[in-house]
Amino acid sequence: MSTDISIRAVAKVFPLDGRQFVALDEITLEIARSEFVAIVGPSGCGKSTLLNIVAGLEQPSGGEARVGGEPVTGPGPDRGVIFQQFALFPWLTVRKNVEFGLRTAGVPRAQRRARAEHFIDLVGLTRFADALPKTLSGGMKQRCAIARAYAVDPQILLMDEPFGALDSLTRVRLQEQLLQTWSRDQRTVMFVTHDVDEAVFLAGRVVVMAANPGRIVEIVDVGLPYPRTEDVRLGPEFAALRNRVWSAVHHQEGTPS
Repeated sequence: MSTDISIRAVAKVFPLDGRQFVALDEITLEIARSEFVAIVGPSGCGKSTLLNIVAGLEQPSGGEARVGGEPVTGPGPDRGVIFQQFALFPWLTVRKNVEFGLRTAGVPRAQRRARAEHFIDLVGLTRFADALPKTLSGGMKQRCAIARAYAVDPQILLMDEPFGALDSLTRVRLQEQLLQTWSRDQRTVMFVTHDVDEAVFLAGRVVVMAANPGRIVEIVDVGLPYPRTEDVRLGPEFAALRNRVWSAVHHQEGTPS
């Protein structure tokens, strides 16, 4: 299986109060094409920094990240990025928000309209295609953001706490919807979350990070079959995996700086 994301001895150092803060300490991780990998760990362990380096939004202090075999030098259309903050243009409708990346890329009007409508339908927002973001619930805004990321047809989705601000029921529904879409399209997903249950439910592998400095301490193969249903979430195998990951994260949170 080919590798989509290759992170090789990536380090990131920030100046802090006259000293050097090591946010990432030689992180090495390979993510295969079509794999769903979740990254968990305590606050300050560098999860988002690592994702931003893969996205091309930050440059590493050492090592390198590669996507599709090519060094990451900046953002690119091969990577769709979805943040916890919905980052929608408030003056554009759902349809226009989803079309935005296609328009920037010079896709003809009829083609971008058709693609936007396809992905709006995919996330269940067809009735709201002409609505402005201010009229949407938090879950609907995030579905719009996901549709916008999908519309430009990236091979890789980089998701940083995309459901963190949502209520529990909406969060579970969007988790299930994300997996349904991933199962159809088989994009590669790198998913950062603080929620251990979410990580185990979604991912094929869960990467556990520790802080001070940010590093990988364990990688857990989930091994639960897809599709993941509510029965899977309530089963004993899920509970055992959740407890294993939670124990690894909790141990890191309890480690002194």
